[in-house]
Amino acid sequence: MNIFNDAVDALTNHFSSLWPQPDEKPQSVNGKLRACPGTPNCVNSESTNPMRNIAPLAFSDSSEQAWAALKLVVREQGGTVHDESNDYLWSTFTVPLFGFIDDVEFRLSTIEGVIHVRSASRLGISDLGVNRGRVEQLRTAFQKALHPH
Repeated sequence: MNIFNDAVDALTNHFSSLWPQPDEKPQSVNGKLRACPGTPNCVNSESTNPMRNIAPLAFSDSSEQAWAALKLVVREQGGTVHDESNDYLWSTFTVPLFGFIDDVEFRLSTIEGVIHVRSASRLGISDLGVNRGRVEQLRTAFQKALHPH
């Protein structure tokens, strides 16, 4: 199975180098996550658009524990962290084989007891639900990391 995985990894790495980098470094804007573009390949827990909105990651533990759990989960789920601060994290996830890169951003809101999330494809129009599905997988893993029993 390692030969197959190695081949998939090699193809993914090759194709991901062909896709463009973001026009600007992802970051929060006025204390919020960036709005989704006009294409349906993005979800954002701070969006008021029902087609783009997704629930944030809720926590009842300390914000420090939740933030540490999030960073662990992002890495365990195959994400690469590119930038982080006390309340913002930018990561990327690469879609296997095709190498499409998705930007996944998080913003910690201690007051609300949530971590807001934005997941968006860099390319194309439709993502066939990949970004929404990824956020739901991250949510499940996040809750398991906070409450392992």
